[in-house]
Amino acid sequence: MDVRDREEAQLLAQVAAGDRGEPLVALYRSYAGRIHRLGLRTLGDPGQAEDLVQETFVRLWQSAPRFDAGRGSVRAFVFTLAQRAAVDQLRRASVRPRLVAAAQDGSVPEPVDPVGGEELVERVAQEFTVREAVQRLSPKHREVVELTFDEDLSDAQIADRLGVPVGTVRSRTYYALRALRLDLEERGLVG
Repeated sequence: MDVRDREEAQLLAQVAAGDRGEPLVALYRSYAGRIHRLGLRTLGDPGQAEDLVQETFVRLWQSAPRFDAGRGSVRAFVFTLAQRAAVDQLRRASVRPRLVAAAQDGSVPEPVDPVGGEELVERVAQEFTVREAVQRLSPKHREVVELTFDEDLSDAQIADRLGVPVGTVRSRTYYALRALRLDLEERGLVG
């Protein structure tokens, strides 16, 4: 557990103990923007994304006593709550239009299968987690990963662009991917 993880765990412990002031505000500052972006990507509507942030923090406040730092980070806990809230919003949104139609024509709505929405939320949440892990890499390691995966450059092209030997690019890539794997294993995304 790094320093940031310990600090966030302490903040959440303070929330669990009943302090809903500064600790909750600090967690909000850390996560509200990322949860809002998750909401925009999964729900597709700024208003629903704002609702997702609010619902996530209500759930965080209510669930704080159940947090166990031994089982994962605050980050994982917050995004699990956000994922569940997003799935619930997708379910409500998929039922609402059918209920309105039923009220107008007197028919009974068919059951809704929100699985596609749940998969979308899960995929986007994983993408956010991977992007966050990439951002935690050292600048030199992050640079080679981004050039490799975002710009689809070969080792030789990266070496040329950075003005370093190909072996240096390969070494940085190896250590970057190893660090990413460890980070993602810690977060439970890879086994």
